[in-house]
Amino acid sequence: MKKTLFDKVWDSHVVKKVQNGPDVLFIDRHLVHEVTSPVAFLGLNNRNIKVLYPERTFATADHNTPTLNQHLPVQDPLSAKQLRALEQNAQEHQIPYWGLGHEKNGIVHVIGPENGITLPGSTIVCGDSHTSTHGAFGAIAFGIGTSEVEMVLATQCIMQPKPKSMRITINGKLNNAVTPKDVALFIISKLSTSGATGYFVEYAGDVFKQMSMEGRMTVCNLSIEMGARGGMIAPDDKTFEYIKNREFTPKGEAWDKAMNYWETLYTDDDSVFDNEIKFNGEDIEPMITYGTNPGMGIGISGGIPNSDAIEGGASTYKKSLQYMNFEEGDNMLGKEIDFVFLGSCTNGRIEDFRAFTSLVKGRQKAANVTAWLVPGSHKVEDAIKKEGLLDILNKAGFELREPGCSACLAMNDDKIPAGKYAVSTSNRNFEGRQGPGSRTLLASPLVAAAAAVTGKVTDPRELMVFETA
Repeated sequence: MKKTLFDKVWDSHVVKKVQNGPDVLFIDRHLVHEVTSPVAFLGLNNRNIKVLYPERTFATADHNTPTLNQHLPVQDPLSAKQLRALEQNAQEHQIPYWGLGHEKNGIVHVIGPENGITLPGSTIVCGDSHTSTHGAFGAIAFGIGTSEVEMVLATQCIMQPKPKSMRITINGKLNNAVTPKDVALFIISKLSTSGATGYFVEYAGDVFKQMSMEGRMTVCNLSIEMGARGGMIAPDDKTFEYIKNREFTPKGEAWDKAMNYWETLYTDDDSVFDNEIKFNGEDIEPMITYGTNPGMGIGISGGIPNSDAIEGGASTYKKSLQYMNFEEGDNMLGKEIDFVFLGSCTNGRIEDFRAFTSLVKGRQKAANVTAWLVPGSHKVEDAIKKEGLLDILNKAGFELREPGCSACLAMNDDKIPAGKYAVSTSNRNFEGRQGPGSRTLLASPLVAAAAAVTGKVTDPRELMVFETA
């Protein structure tokens, strides 16, 4: 029987099928952070239950952490309480815990792959919607709620209805300065934020094959923003090379055995998907959002669409533009901005900092811009320093902060002030997402870098020199 990649992984993890109900799915890896776990652990303690597989569970501090002076006590009382609770729960249940100052600390969806916790063909959950990031390795990864976190801690299983399948294929060659972030924002702009609701997406085609693992993580991370349950890409030699010899990957004979399985993880020819969508890579340019959801995005050289071009919801559309203080027909190029945020589980990896640095090198940060450059982990931070990127950034007037979720979600000290515009490499631009009244323009690291040195929305292609064939 012909099977998709998704079917192969899902079906191999079904413990029990409930008639006319969900599947009981075994979970290989459970990632835990300080925000969605306290109530789950409280439930275990109230029932005197221990974590069933602590060795399959990994805890880190990221959402509520400050990105300056992490050696000092956390000032916010709620954040400090949640961080303390995670540390205590991890100790009590003998779960690996990487808190502030730990060399492995960082954003949960960054440290998973870089430590070899994320493996092909595995099932991965976390109390965080952007768990879909890990699908870049050919894993089924999705976010869960607090009650489900408790369920997985107690049983290492979860009850889930099997989603429908969608394949998004993009062939062709990407244009200059078009990054994986632009590819993802382009897809969401075409499908809308609900276009993949009820589906698990497989990304296929030349464009995704040519992407680095970091790029694939960015794309899968944003699957949730078009309503999908998750996204995944078939593992290949790039995947195996990336994970080889990392701390938690199999070694020796166990590696060989795992490879025998991993090499079967692809969609069989003639497999049937519930929905097939195709795009052309040449049609994508650097993207930027102009509204209050990730689907409100356009090519950076374009103008904001008129409401009569929007299918339904014209009043909601106008309300969004009013919040952003934009007008229908406005060009995005040249709009002044106040903040630039480079980081998050979407774009906080070393490749993102290399891209940002490549554009700001030899230039200076615009005087009107406050820039927050936040690595996704201490390992990323160390690489930034080791590769000499920090020296270049410092000369250009930028400073590097310490790892954490930072200005992605305003659950820590890094909040964009009301009314200010932030070009952000994060994943959501909802009203107030980066702080009450803040205005977010989602973009790639290159678009963020161009804005950081010009003080306005700028096409990065205007500042870059490209080799001609």
